[in-house]
Amino acid sequence: MSSTLETQTIPPGFFKKLRDAIANVIAKSSANDVPAICRRYDIGDGDRDEAMGGKVRYVNNRLLSLPNDRVLVIAKAVAQDEGDQDLINLLASIENKTVAPVAPTSAPGFGAPSRAYYSERTGKNPSGGKIDLKTLKSLYRSEYDRWDSDGYLQEHFGMNCVDVDFIPGKLGRDIGARMLFLLNEDGLWPIRQQLDAYSEDNLFSVIEFVFDHISKPLTGHDHAYNQCGMHWETFDQLAGIAEYRASVNALLARYANGYELSPTGEVMELGPLGTANLLEAEVPIADHNVSGRIDAAIKKFRQRRSSMDDRRDAVRDLADVLEYLRPQMESVLAKKDESALFNIANNFGIRHHNDKQQTGYDPAIWLSWMFYFYLSTIHAVVRMIEKEAARAP
Repeated sequence: MSSTLETQTIPPGFFKKLRDAIANVIAKSSANDVPAICRRYDIGDGDRDEAMGGKVRYVNNRLLSLPNDRVLVIAKAVAQDEGDQDLINLLASIENKTVAPVAPTSAPGFGAPSRAYYSERTGKNPSGGKIDLKTLKSLYRSEYDRWDSDGYLQEHFGMNCVDVDFIPGKLGRDIGARMLFLLNEDGLWPIRQQLDAYSEDNLFSVIEFVFDHISKPLTGHDHAYNQCGMHWETFDQLAGIAEYRASVNALLARYANGYELSPTGEVMELGPLGTANLLEAEVPIADHNVSGRIDAAIKKFRQRRSSMDDRRDAVRDLADVLEYLRPQMESVLAKKDESALFNIANNFGIRHHNDKQQTGYDPAIWLSWMFYFYLSTIHAVVRMIEKEAARAP
């Protein structure tokens, strides 16, 4: 990483600004989650009580002990995960500009509406602020054109040049064949021309495909002959992905029941309002029997076409995680509280099957409640276990 810094012009005070920017992004989360987020980015360890005393100070104190190279790596990871435009712009400001100007200056996307406008606010818009598939495709095409013209697709998709016709990118000359192989669907390329014919499944698959093949252009040269345009030579994939997610998620959130493109590039259903931090927060435990099972349960529950059986399985998986933690829970929970946690899964047709169980509930409502109840309980229990272990001699 030191060689990267040597090729860049770092203005005075840059890393102080970078540490402050990282701290401000992480501090948007609750104090309960800040220690776990810091551990996830390998920033440093600590506890909730310290974070409660000041989240920005908590993060900054740990960043100060790290070398600048490490701070830069952390900043890029946070920018990718959170899509924070201020942090993205700060990182872009130090990229090597010796070959050509850093290009894209257009807005990073539609962005979430700042407020509901008249027809939606007064209930006179029958859509209620939602968009249909036709509108989603039209808006996605507008964004796709912007990414294409700004060079975000050039690294992988290539470009047309007035001198040599087509210059292939990393996907090669026959992109249609690559998409057929990877997506197992014919007729998806060229994206712009085929977009109108896409089904919902096609569109979501292509959104995920572009996630894997988008990158922000950094340096290149302007081929002025016949207004050919920029030939980009260096790219930042993390920055491109962060901007892409922020833009696409502003659209997906308004489509149908609401979707989002996850940090790993998968289209998933949005969770209920207020659960975003819970779904993305890392459980502060190294045991893969816990963290791996939780990640699998979240993915199973939120996948776009999850059935009631899938969701019931996801709730059962979370209940099994609590069962796995049960021996450690005895030191942090009263016996009656511990029993109450398992009564829900055991008596509502989740874990066992017998004629005494209640099965007459509406699964669409109650499975969702049970899932988020168990997920939040696991986070709380793990933190209590960790806190108790820290107090032990």
